[in-house]
Amino acid sequence: MRDEDRQLGMDRAITRRDFVNGVASAALAAGMPSAAQAARPRAVVTPEVDPNPYPPAKQGMRGSHAGTFEAAHMLRDGTLKLADAEDSGETYDLIVVGGGLSGLSAAHFFHKRVGPGAKVLVLDNHDDFGGHAKRNEFRVNGKLLLCNGGTLNIESPSRYDKWSRVLLDDIGVDIARFERDNTANATLYKSLGMGHGMVFDAETFGGKDTVLAMGGGWRGGAIEPAKLEKAPLTPKARADLARLFAKEQPDYLPGLDQAAKKDWLARHSYKEFLTEKVGVDPQVYWLFQMIGMASFCVGGDAVPALFGWVQGYPGFSGMNLGDVPADLFADLPGGQHGRQREGDKSIHFPDGNATLARLLVSKLVPEATAGRTQEDMGTAVIDYAALDRPGAPTRIRLSSVVLNVAHKGDPASAGEVAVHYAKQGKLVEVRGKAVIMACWNMAIPYLMPELPAAQKEALAYGVKGPMVYTSVAVTNWRPFVKLGAANFHCPTMFHQEVGLTEAASLGDLKHPQSPDEPIVLHLVKYMNKPGLPRRDQHRTGRAELLAMSFETFERETRRQLQRMLGGAGFDAARDIAGITVNRWGHGYAYTYNSIYDPVEWVYSESPSRPCVIGRQPFGLVSIANSDAAASPHTDAAIQEAHRAVQEVIERRTYPFVPRRTA
Repeated sequence: MRDEDRQLGMDRAITRRDFVNGVASAALAAGMPSAAQAARPRAVVTPEVDPNPYPPAKQGMRGSHAGTFEAAHMLRDGTLKLADAEDSGETYDLIVVGGGLSGLSAAHFFHKRVGPGAKVLVLDNHDDFGGHAKRNEFRVNGKLLLCNGGTLNIESPSRYDKWSRVLLDDIGVDIARFERDNTANATLYKSLGMGHGMVFDAETFGGKDTVLAMGGGWRGGAIEPAKLEKAPLTPKARADLARLFAKEQPDYLPGLDQAAKKDWLARHSYKEFLTEKVGVDPQVYWLFQMIGMASFCVGGDAVPALFGWVQGYPGFSGMNLGDVPADLFADLPGGQHGRQREGDKSIHFPDGNATLARLLVSKLVPEATAGRTQEDMGTAVIDYAALDRPGAPTRIRLSSVVLNVAHKGDPASAGEVAVHYAKQGKLVEVRGKAVIMACWNMAIPYLMPELPAAQKEALAYGVKGPMVYTSVAVTNWRPFVKLGAANFHCPTMFHQEVGLTEAASLGDLKHPQSPDEPIVLHLVKYMNKPGLPRRDQHRTGRAELLAMSFETFERETRRQLQRMLGGAGFDAARDIAGITVNRWGHGYAYTYNSIYDPVEWVYSESPSRPCVIGRQPFGLVSIANSDAAASPHTDAAIQEAHRAVQEVIERRTYPFVPRRTA
């Protein structure tokens, strides 16, 4: 082992589950259970006593972990045959392909409409439910710690449509109560003198890394040039920054009327606007390159300048662009897509929207957990063995990779749909009287060869944005207090965002109040590739991500934290207690972008959008997922689930109406 690795703690005894020397075990890669897993009793297990922790407590490479995608890639490449599939003899009223928030919501809406006597099967390729809404658990010094492994929050809940609000009410989400219970947590970090920070890395700026506390919020134009006094910026960059934030701004698109200006801004990136029209130094653009990253998985080189204007970024005050109506596009799912201002404050549970997934499961399979309320979900344990018990109205079958969905006969008249999936090395067939595809759009053309060519093309159009959420359990957070920042932007380091997990308690799960207590750090890595068109950035980034080992992630995570926090007393070898890498090769749903897509797809609800064409029902199959709304937000997943269930109910109620098959 290299000396640096030893100094970083790569030899320390943290759990590197699912990996041996950074490489996935052959059994897991094939989707086969270990002997220990096969021998586990069908009983509730808890992470602190079970030697083989249940899914939320697993560390190592998670997200799209080994075993979740290999069989699908074999299907894509034509090397997998379905002829030898075993007929399970099972038939369901509804089969849902995908156990994420959209799939679980679809199962809930279906039972609500049809009744508890309906038989529903939910199939998911992961070893845990929730899709991107995953939960990471750690136990450090006897304290249970949580972090979201994927979907972050309920964004702008006041903008949720009727059916999204109905679902939250059905499963017991009480936003007002959560906010009341977390009144003190809302100002915890600020009360300790912490705001936001930035890291100017040595590779980009020369010399040594510079870690700066920036004070208040970073969002939009909230950066304060005065806070950059100690930043390693050139005199020209400082002058350009002052000019960019001056009260009196020139019109950077002179000679164009308002409509023409907006058209130009919609078709050119914020980077082009700043560097070519405003003429700022590259170091100034560096400060703003992460615009849009958290929504689109690409930065200022691929985000329209018009989005920057809407979101309040600097450079537009002298251009007479008018005002942005506060409710513009507010009826569309998602708190913000760059096209409209953000709504009210978002709600972030300790494990993100995994709380919603767990509440849905408690409704669908009550035997799986004693938890019933949102407060219960802080510490509730899931009995995974109870999720797929014979005779239950809803069965959730995990580690089941769906490979083919086809009608048993002519889609116009067939009474059933056959669904083939791989589990524990076997191919199995189940049948459904209806199917809802709540998986990724881009996978559906491979799973359903019988779809019309135009629909396949539409489903394949959107390329999901790859990204990584890395959760790091540490024994204390004193370095953050000493540095005066709870989170940092690090645009040109391995992870672009590093911070303390959201300050939130839930029931008996209490957020750490003292910097001497253990906590989880939330790190984000976007796989953007500046200079390429947006969809190519996603494809290239995904390939690079899937080639990275856990060993690489662990080393780079330890190295970055040591560089950032070491001067404030952090020791990666001593202070890191656990690492979970949530790898999402197919992360955020593709949202339309006026640099690369027709403007009517972005600024209207045009029926020509691929998401609309792709989500049309086919025979007995409907489609529900956030891709179907071209939005990465939770309310999009719920809305599309409700629409898909409505289509199923309509077919059941009026079977004489011709089905769509072309």
